[in-house]
Formats: sequence, C-alpha cells, structure tokens
Amino acid sequence: MKEIIIGISGSAGSFSEEAANHYCHKNGINNYKIKYLISIKNIMEVVKKGEVDCGIFPIENSNSGIVYEAIHTMSKYVFDIDNIFEIDTKHCLLAKPEIKKNEIKKIVSNSQTLKQCSMYLKRKWGNLELQEYSDTASAAKDLHEGKISPDTGVIACKKCSKLYELNLLEEEIQNLKFNFTTFIAVTI
Repeated sequence: MKEIIIGISGSAGSFSEEAANHYCHKNGINNYKIKYLISIKNIMEVVKKGEVDCGIFPIENSNSGIVYEAIHTMSKYVFDIDNIFEIDTKHCLLAKPEIKKNEIKKIVSNSQTLKQCSMYLKRKWGNLELQEYSDTASAAKDLHEGKISPDTGVIACKKCSKLYELNLLEEEIQNLKFNFTTFIAVTI
C-alpha cells in the first residue's frame, strides 16, 4: 500500500500531530508519514500543489471558538473536505528541568491555547507576561533547545514533556475539563 503523506499545522508533539494519528487510526491508515508544516497557509499550499495527500488542521475549539487563521486561510483556496472530527485537548504547563514553578517569568503558547487556559493563567499567574507563539509544540521544542529564555513556562500537550525533556508542572490546566478541538482533513 502506498504511503500517505499528511501535512499538519504543528510540530512533533502538537495536538495537530495527535489529530493526524487519530484520523489515520480511525480510517484504517497504517502506512503514513507526517509533514510538520506549522501554519495552515503552508498546509493549503502543499495540498494545492499535490505535495501531500491530505492536510489536517484545527478549525474550532469548544471553549475558545473559531480558529481565525483557519477561516481566513480556507477562504483563499478551493479544496475538498475529507473529514471533520474532534479530539480532546488537555493542556499542561511545562518548564526546563532546573526551573522551579516560582522561577517562571513568562508563559508562552499559541493564541488559542492561551484563551483555553485564560482562567488558570489569571488565577495562578496573575500579571505574568504571556507571549503568543506559532505552535504549542514549537514553543516546547524551542524552550528545550535554548531559543526561549530558560525561565519561561510553556503550555503544550503532555507528550511534549517527554519529547523535549521538560518538567510537567501541572496537567489539565484548560478552563474547562471538557475541551474539544474540531479538526478538518482536506484534499484537492
């Protein structure tokens, strides 16, 4: 069977990667490769050019609403919707192993994730600086690689703690226990 190439809007360890794995398992696809394209625009470009068989990205979250990047980008392309599905997205606070919780000076994640964790951030971190990042997993990777100040906390999925050797400080920090993200699988 031919290897299926799937483009996703995230890095290794992202919820988009989790969504791609879910999509493949649900559809009986065993022979696949994931291309980490970070942005939805990048996905739509490679789908349009036929460089991937399918593109997967988020379009809405049950708590933070529409993913505006998806809506704006989709309006510029002609494509087919192969599938629409949800995954449960549980956010975690991660930090460098040598950094204690009280040493964190700012928290980094993508805009959707910061919205989904806004009550936790306000309650636990008050006026701490928040910084938007292109992707949750990219933030975790960049923290691991020293591209982000070591006194930074990152909000990402639990998998990133092992993948990027970060301490898992808190689990399930999203505003609501049930936090589902709707993903779309697109083709030409």
